[in-house]
Amino acid sequence: MTLAIDRNDTAIRAHAESYRQAAAGKRRQTLIGIAVFAACIWLSALGAEVDLGKLFENIGRFPNYIWQTLPTLRLATLGADLAEWYWGLFRWLRLLWQTVLIAYVGTVLGATGAFLLCFAAAANLGRAPWLRFGVRRFLEFCRTVPEIVFALIFVIAFGLGPLPGVLAIAIHTMGALGKLFSEVVENIDLKPVDGVTATGGNGWQVVRFAVVPQVLSNFASYALLRFEINVRGASIMGFVGAGGIGQDLIEAIRKFYYTDVSAIMLLIILAVMLIDLGTERLRHALLSLESRA
Repeated sequence: MTLAIDRNDTAIRAHAESYRQAAAGKRRQTLIGIAVFAACIWLSALGAEVDLGKLFENIGRFPNYIWQTLPTLRLATLGADLAEWYWGLFRWLRLLWQTVLIAYVGTVLGATGAFLLCFAAAANLGRAPWLRFGVRRFLEFCRTVPEIVFALIFVIAFGLGPLPGVLAIAIHTMGALGKLFSEVVENIDLKPVDGVTATGGNGWQVVRFAVVPQVLSNFASYALLRFEINVRGASIMGFVGAGGIGQDLIEAIRKFYYTDVSAIMLLIILAVMLIDLGTERLRHALLSLESRA
């Protein structure tokens, strides 16, 4: 059974008019938002001196450079061509392993610092406002300064080698993970916190028995994700002499050793791909364990 609607009814017409006005207002808001967004893009392009003419005029240079880096591989002499392409394979693998170790040690140190500071930065654990403010500003400083700038400073202080790269990655990782960890802490269930506090537990016991069990898997997942990012970041630390394969890569680019550029880039891509696949499996395993808990 259907009910007939009298479109001439005053109440129905009033509701229809109200709906049309609301829909028109929503469309106006959407159009205004699009216009403001487009204006911001245009102003940003002007400030950044984006020149589309220059872009389209020179865009062909990029694929040309990539094409020049590719080696000449012939089926009849494939073995010799590959050997010539990867003439420095063992050295590059050693430097690539050093790059991975730089990222690993920097991630461990940064994640440890983030773990120790995130509880003081969380707003829901009742820390002193001045302490929370100071810790948050410190973490902002750590993640705001680019890794390459930290690496330059540490190269001047400690000389060439992996140490400046490790310290640069550790500081930046601490700032980035500290923010993520504190946000995870702020989203926990406070009932276990209240329970431990009610039994007379101190601040350390609250963190140990009420907070950490809720956040540990997320902390590990974020740390693994950051390790992936740091492997990419460590690959360019050699640009400023901070160790790793980046030093050979920037030398090949500067000296126009085209085939060396493609060989090193392919090794880096393969290494990052394998690390991404491995850490992705670990993250999914940790998240599935948390969902079953």
